[in-house]
Amino acid sequence: MKHNITLTTKSKSVKGTVHLTGSKSECNRALIIEALSGGKVKVENISDAADTVTLAGILRAEIRDKRLEISGHQSEIENNSETEHPTSEINIGPAGTAMRFLTAYFTLQQEEVVLTGSARMKQRPIGVLVDALRELGAEIEYVENDGFPPIKLKGNLVQLSNKVSIKGNISSQYITALLLIAARLPLGLELHINGELTSRPYVEMTLAMLQSAGIQHKWDDNMISIPNQEFVETSLHVEPDWSAASYWYAIAALADEAELFLPGLTPYSLQGDSVITEIMANFGITSQFKDGGVYLTKEVKPFARKIFDLKSCPDLAQTIIVVCAALGQEATFTGLETLKIKETDRIKALQNELAKIGVKLIEKGQVYKLDCSEKQIPERIFVDTYEDHRMAMAFAPLALLIPEVEIEDADVVEKSYPAFWKDLEKVGFEAKG
Repeated sequence: MKHNITLTTKSKSVKGTVHLTGSKSECNRALIIEALSGGKVKVENISDAADTVTLAGILRAEIRDKRLEISGHQSEIENNSETEHPTSEINIGPAGTAMRFLTAYFTLQQEEVVLTGSARMKQRPIGVLVDALRELGAEIEYVENDGFPPIKLKGNLVQLSNKVSIKGNISSQYITALLLIAARLPLGLELHINGELTSRPYVEMTLAMLQSAGIQHKWDDNMISIPNQEFVETSLHVEPDWSAASYWYAIAALADEAELFLPGLTPYSLQGDSVITEIMANFGITSQFKDGGVYLTKEVKPFARKIFDLKSCPDLAQTIIVVCAALGQEATFTGLETLKIKETDRIKALQNELAKIGVKLIEKGQVYKLDCSEKQIPERIFVDTYEDHRMAMAFAPLALLIPEVEIEDADVVEKSYPAFWKDLEKVGFEAKG
């Protein structure tokens, strides 16, 4: 049963300390590395985001089952080596990252599985990754519609080739899924990226985390090569989530006064979304790193930047576009190609919801421009979230400008930032519902 939440504020001054959950992007990668390492790699500061909890549950159940099989049933396995194990179905719900990473992961496992998910998940393409894995030798079948989940994976990949080509302008999660399993492939992997690479920081994050776990790589021009090699014993500490931090930057930008402290964040982050510090400087938000975190303060300054290229940080798009719209800044945005295949068609969702404050997001090819000429600040607004956590959190800061903001399906934030509404209350927002 969905429930809505209504936000109000008594003051346009925002002050406080907000402890953010671990990065969903880092944590999901670390969990796959942990599973592939056979226990050599441990993950610290696991995110409480629903997507990560889902992935951790699946992977750790896999590891547990393998240990039971080895310790308790070895003789039974030897005596019944011809016995076929039944196909198990794994439902990952709306967790897109889990779907992509597990698709690659299960090609290397011994069992046959069907990966399925929510109705929206069945509309999100996976054909690019399946094609690449098939080139390597994986046996994968589509259960319903070609190119989309659910998919059946037979496991026990017999590698036919170590070379794969993939377009650079598709979701970086396809590329990451391949890189994560590369060291476990008998022949290793040579991944050729065709054209310009979208979301490059996410690929760099993957390679840096693999390197921390002992996996070496070479990246020459458009080719990344990872030979077959062993993981080393180590711990991967997950940073707080810069994507979650972006909503506090948006709140600071729309407040009259802001003094916020976000512990644990550093200026030297693997996360591409840490670029929010530079982007929000255009809105008068100063980031000062000290005392083991970052202090956000607001100062009044003229808004000069008119073009934002968000190719390397698409998860920040909704946050930045809504802030610009709320402030009446007619900025232009590029690099939004992947937004249409996210939890929802985020372009269409933004257009629908911004229209409620009289703002248009105009699409011309791959360039998007805000038209704020008819912008209005109503007494009340109802925000549809389209089963998308980032729609809910990107529009929540509008409560600093609009007396009453009702957000549909408040629980949608569980996907990446379960404590979001409680954290808003800690700094003075009222959240009812």
